[in-house]
Amino acid sequence: MKNNLNASFSAISQNESLARTIAAAFAAQLNPTIEELTDIRTAVSEAVTNAIIHGYSNRGGTVTMNCSVEGSVFSVDVIDTGRGIDDIELAMQPFYTSAPELERSGMGFSVMQAFMDEVKVRSMPGYGTTVSMKKRVSAVRDDG
Repeated sequence: MKNNLNASFSAISQNESLARTIAAAFAAQLNPTIEELTDIRTAVSEAVTNAIIHGYSNRGGTVTMNCSVEGSVFSVDVIDTGRGIDDIELAMQPFYTSAPELERSGMGFSVMQAFMDEVKVRSMPGYGTTVSMKKRVSAVRDDG
């Protein structure tokens, strides 16, 4: 059976920790290891930060996070309706940043890819970006 959670929140930096806490609490039903939980928290944090900083340029908006658990797989979509990404392939290159004046490291997508089993990015300039990630959790608790 698939379990879903949907949350929307203001695109402000204070909500980045809220998003990773929500995702971790939802993923906890899979009985993940501390490392798996940390991986999920870190990847969600990066995706939400990207939406706030790059999608909305720190000017506000709404970030939507849709989480699901099916079998042993935790999935999360982080969605913004901000400026979008002109060149996804370029944006996913290590050290590339669209905001060098903010001293961003350009490692957000690399971090997401390192911690999650699957990362897909869909974007349309002027309409926003959806980052979809999946993580297979090794030990699933059977609640019957």
